[in-house]
Amino acid sequence: MEKIDDKTLQGLRDMGAFGLQVPTEFGGLGLTNTQYARLVEIVGAHDLGIGIALGAHQSIGFKGILLYGDKKQKEKYLPSLASGEKMAAFCLTEPSSGSDANSIRSRAVLSPDGKHFILNGSKIWISNGGTADVLTVFAQTPIKDPKTGETKDQVTAFVVERGFGGVTNGKPEKKMGIKASNTAELYFDNVKIPIENVLGEVGKGFKVSMNILNNGRFGMAAALSGTMRNLIRKAVEHAHQRVQFGKTIDTYGTIQEKLARMAMKHYVTESMAYMISANMDSGATDFQIEAAISKIHGSEAAWYVCDETIQILGGMGFMKEAGIERVLRDLRIFRIFEGTNDILRLFVALTGIQFAGEQLKDLQKVLKNPKANWNVLLGEGYKRAKRMAGFTTGPTLVPHVHSELTAEALLATRMVEAFGATIERVLMKHGKNIINEQFVLNRIAEAAIEIYGMVAVLSRASRALNENSPTGQHEQLMCNVFCEEAAGRIMGNLRGTSGSRNEARYAKLAQISRQVVDQGGLVQRHPLGF
Repeated sequence: MEKIDDKTLQGLRDMGAFGLQVPTEFGGLGLTNTQYARLVEIVGAHDLGIGIALGAHQSIGFKGILLYGDKKQKEKYLPSLASGEKMAAFCLTEPSSGSDANSIRSRAVLSPDGKHFILNGSKIWISNGGTADVLTVFAQTPIKDPKTGETKDQVTAFVVERGFGGVTNGKPEKKMGIKASNTAELYFDNVKIPIENVLGEVGKGFKVSMNILNNGRFGMAAALSGTMRNLIRKAVEHAHQRVQFGKTIDTYGTIQEKLARMAMKHYVTESMAYMISANMDSGATDFQIEAAISKIHGSEAAWYVCDETIQILGGMGFMKEAGIERVLRDLRIFRIFEGTNDILRLFVALTGIQFAGEQLKDLQKVLKNPKANWNVLLGEGYKRAKRMAGFTTGPTLVPHVHSELTAEALLATRMVEAFGATIERVLMKHGKNIINEQFVLNRIAEAAIEIYGMVAVLSRASRALNENSPTGQHEQLMCNVFCEEAAGRIMGNLRGTSGSRNEARYAKLAQISRQVVDQGGLVQRHPLGF
């Protein structure tokens, strides 16, 4: 069965689960981002398939109407979507476009009378694709440049109703996991879309799609926090009861390290999720990097925790009866959809580099007239000298954390300094060509993810200690170990961004890959020769 059963669907409707963040004036619950995160965390602990169906509906499905819809669009669509009377879907992916949203081929052309856009094309792997009534669809539209008179295709976002006619779908896809979530291909054959159903502006659909995804990503980390919490409970229960060689296995160092690392990965993910939601609730609008980081870290942490839970349970974990194999299958998609982790790593690195590049441009302007800007140059030289000597040159995190976490705060500050120096060095060396240096960019992204994790756990552990929380000492322990180990990983990744030995190794890796591709598979002969 590739859908949620009717009884469960009705129960979700009765609870208002389909309109969690829809304003109350349109029939929703009007929850804050933090309240929404808490609820999806609970869903994530129980069933990721249901979580995906709900998320595909509201986290991205009709999110565009919430973010970009005008008053009439909101009044028309949100009440029935919030009640669950109608389902929504987000339609971006096509056979020729996965992570590259600009390469979509579906086209919408304005009708001769100017009252409709005529949509033709198809979309694949659409969550809720076979059940949704209201679709956020992205298509190329011809746009005439008023300056040059040249016509070029640009992406536009539309609200499309299945009832417009010409909208059909394929059979539900047979998937590895999240089987309760309906996934299907959608086809559009001369669909007449009223011009008032454009979301945002004509030709600005790429920005609409990216903002929808950025806005919805933070919920993933919260949902996966719930998944990890439930898995860890199962692992602990088994480890505390399972006796081997006369002792319960939770007393052995190997199992203790597994449980500790599982708990830390959960702590970091959960801290990220609620730091982002709190910032969003406070009015922050620039959170796309943090949301991407939380999605990357959360999806990979959850996979690690699930895998280790199976390992701790041993043969029992491999059995369907334990229920963990389904969670493992469900989890695999989280590193792929709503932006693959590979692409998001490049996004994190390049967005951070873009900011640093703007700073360097300002410095370059100063260098063009050194006599008039001597004080600025002197300050820059002083900062670099301090950094080379191992001293911090910018703001420190120490005043913002509990005194028991001073060492960890200093460590995080040094990591930020080292990260900044590395970005500067990389930019000076590669310039605009940095976009092609993915071996380097991936290591920059890894460092950025770890630094954000350090800041998130420092903030949370400090609050626990300041409030004399009964879990404060435990949180301090996790913060201490995570920050210490993260610093080592950060420095390793930053060192990997330069140096002749690293460059030679990356060149060899690229060469091995090219040879495997040219061969159509493995190059080496079998050891037996046949």
